[in-house]
Amino acid sequence: MSLVDAARAWAAGDPHPGDRAEIEALVAAGDSAELARRFAGPLTFGTAGLRGPLRAGPAGMNAAVVTRAAAGLARHLVGTGSAGGGVVIGFDARRRSDEFARISAAVLSAAGFAVQVLPRPLPTPVLAYAVRHLGCAAGVMVTASHNPPDDNGYKVYLGDGAQLVPPADREIEAAIAAVGPAREVPVSDDWLTLGDDVEADYVAAVLAALEPGRVPPADRAALRIAYTAMHGVGAATTRTLFAAAGFAEPATVPEQDAPDPRFPTVTFPNPEEPGAVDLLLALAGRTGADVAIAQDPDADRCSVVCDGRQLTGDEVGALLADWLLRRGVRGTYAASLVSGSLLHALAGAHGVPFAETPTGFKWIIRAGDREQPLVFGYEEALGYAVAPDVVRDKDGMSAALAVALLAAELGATGRTLLDRLDELAREHGLFATGQLSARVEDLSLIADAMARLRARPPATLLGRPVTAADLAHEDPPVDAVRLLGDGVRVVVRPSGTEPKLKAYLEVVVPVHDDAGVIAARGRGADELDALRAEMSGALGL
Repeated sequence: MSLVDAARAWAAGDPHPGDRAEIEALVAAGDSAELARRFAGPLTFGTAGLRGPLRAGPAGMNAAVVTRAAAGLARHLVGTGSAGGGVVIGFDARRRSDEFARISAAVLSAAGFAVQVLPRPLPTPVLAYAVRHLGCAAGVMVTASHNPPDDNGYKVYLGDGAQLVPPADREIEAAIAAVGPAREVPVSDDWLTLGDDVEADYVAAVLAALEPGRVPPADRAALRIAYTAMHGVGAATTRTLFAAAGFAEPATVPEQDAPDPRFPTVTFPNPEEPGAVDLLLALAGRTGADVAIAQDPDADRCSVVCDGRQLTGDEVGALLADWLLRRGVRGTYAASLVSGSLLHALAGAHGVPFAETPTGFKWIIRAGDREQPLVFGYEEALGYAVAPDVVRDKDGMSAALAVALLAAELGATGRTLLDRLDELAREHGLFATGQLSARVEDLSLIADAMARLRARPPATLLGRPVTAADLAHEDPPVDAVRLLGDGVRVVVRPSGTEPKLKAYLEVVVPVHDDAGVIAARGRGADELDALRAEMSGALGL
């Protein structure tokens, strides 16, 4: 079938007049280059379901793609014994999110499922919580998280409330591929819109898990918090959570507080990106905030600023783990293999199990076992599970509350988050982490660099012998190489969501006395710079 014939066939089966007209206009204009992009192939259904640009055609997020995705999910659920079960659907405030939620509800309802839709745009953690709270067979969240403004996505949770792991993702993708034209998929309006109870129950569950009452009321009330939702949907739920925990209302970045799918004040709506928290930093300075918190647009990640410095994900992960350990929370502590090693040291010092997992919360949340269940997990990309019994995924709102509780405890003794990081450095050594990241146009360059690294890994880094391990041979296999030596660690892997090759860098610097922390931080920064240069050469970047 020619490209034009494929486009005409797709348009004929597209149930959305606007999307259909978009493809027909490209055919009429003879725009073969744009048609080739739209029909390069279907969006891949992976860990986070579907994610891509809002545009008509199989390589975009649109009504036809969402219709077929919902129908494929229904087929998978029926085939795995969940016919007639419940499905809960949530959505954020991106363009067409509410429409895609209604389409999903209509398709799944017609397939015989008891469908409930959250009442308004709400954060992803509320949807993830709702799956198990309502006893559903699956959940769908329409969100593109921190992707660019022109994207949207379709995230699926099964009945365990966790992100998909193989083979479920491939099975659902195959089921979607077997669905016929979207216009022929049955739909029904026999579904329900929920009230505010689920959000209220989520807040109550987080409060029960984190026990804010263990911090004196005066200490909580005295903490000055600055906050931004980054044009996303986290503000209302986060404010409710903080108020219920006894904190004063945070100062908020007014330009970023209300949901806005244009994300007009940021180049990229991800707290990790340069410049994304500039307005928050300015607000924290004006208000004298003790701690400042930024969430990504669907509020499943959060970034922390203290005394004008944005903490790394590894630093926040270590602080939260240390806080829980000092509270006596015992069980398995987990981090992904690209995260720093301080958590391993903390777990060992407290005599609790530590698990290193492949990248992604789908693996982190499954760490531990019946005897030693997961009690905390994190990934360096600002994702934290401080209450995994409540939400079996990363949650930027419960993490924000935990950060505030820790800051209030420290503030009662005149200390800050940065002071506690210095204390941890004196206790365990300074664990300094960083990244080397290269974006490419030609994906073969990434494959070539990985092949070179596997064939000829460096024998030394920073003048120290290192051993190389190809993690593609582990179970589950990971497309990554780890280089490990005395006080130096590097993990190299292709990005799972962007055309990037990433090297995750770590050096460990001993701290001999109180005065040595500043010197150790300087040495750590220097060693990271040298390591970045060495790895750039080794990878040919």
